[in-house]
Amino acid sequence: MAKQNVTVTVNGTRYQRDVEPRLLLSDFIRHELCLTGTHVGCEHGVCGSCTVLLEGVATQSCLCLAVQADGLSVETVESLGKVGALHALQQAFWEKHGLQCGFCTPGMLMSVAELLRANPLPDRDAIVEAIGGNLCRCTGYQNIVEAVQHAVELLRTQKEAA
Repeated sequence: MAKQNVTVTVNGTRYQRDVEPRLLLSDFIRHELCLTGTHVGCEHGVCGSCTVLLEGVATQSCLCLAVQADGLSVETVESLGKVGALHALQQAFWEKHGLQCGFCTPGMLMSVAELLRANPLPDRDAIVEAIGGNLCRCTGYQNIVEAVQHAVELLRTQKEAA
């Protein structure tokens, strides 16, 4: 099968690669770009650990081919923050113990990032709905919801201080 040339902007950086037409976006991100924050769990679009923002929309990257992202913008968990300069979501998950093993966390963070862009003051029901496509086998979700609520407060405080 002939390779196809794709150009994808990931976390603000433009990448051009020749890829197999069947290469999954999750594998493109992890293996071609070496961005390993996007986790691959079920490979069936059920667990949400591979969630990225494709043109700003939460998308399971294990269900999308890299060629489908040609010319588009992708945001991974690496786009949120860095060690020493965490995004409010990352800070809140850390402070409120919104993770245990951490495997689902990148997908959770990206799903919530989409929610907070559309609705900066979500209620509990909106938060629960936003993370409904992300499975966590460790936390029981209570601390995740509390972490998102805390992130909303952190973001509000940051906005007021600016």
